[in-house]
Amino acid sequence: MKKNNENTNAFLIHISAFAGFIFPFGNIITPLIAWQSLKDRSTFLDEHGKEAVNFNISYTLYVFLLTLTFIPFALGAIFRNSHNFWNDNSFNYDFDFDPIIGFIGLGSITGIIYIIGIALVIIASKKAREGESYKYPFTIKFIK
Repeated sequence: MKKNNENTNAFLIHISAFAGFIFPFGNIITPLIAWQSLKDRSTFLDEHGKEAVNFNISYTLYVFLLTLTFIPFALGAIFRNSHNFWNDNSFNYDFDFDPIIGFIGLGSITGIIYIIGIALVIIASKKAREGESYKYPFTIKFIK
């Protein structure tokens, strides 16, 4: 395979992770399909495909775990001040700003994680286009 074609295909494997913005789990399925169809053409494509799929699985797992840790805090913030409603059968919700600050903080963390994920995919795509190897940070090696 020509080197330029190889670099372009590796670039497309990495950049296909943005399909996750179009359909659920597209960030995993699309690079996986691209890698499976191109991995026999060269070791360069096989290496980049494994790296892209491993990163996107790891990234999805990290976001899922962050979401799971958020659920108890969200439920606690919602039901913390609802004791008057349950005891007196009258709706008297005491509004305070602590839960809102928590939601904003978690939203900020989630936004930062998404921006970091986007930046890492762009960096890997650029490195692949230049013909260089790239290893995503904090990636669990599901596919070896």
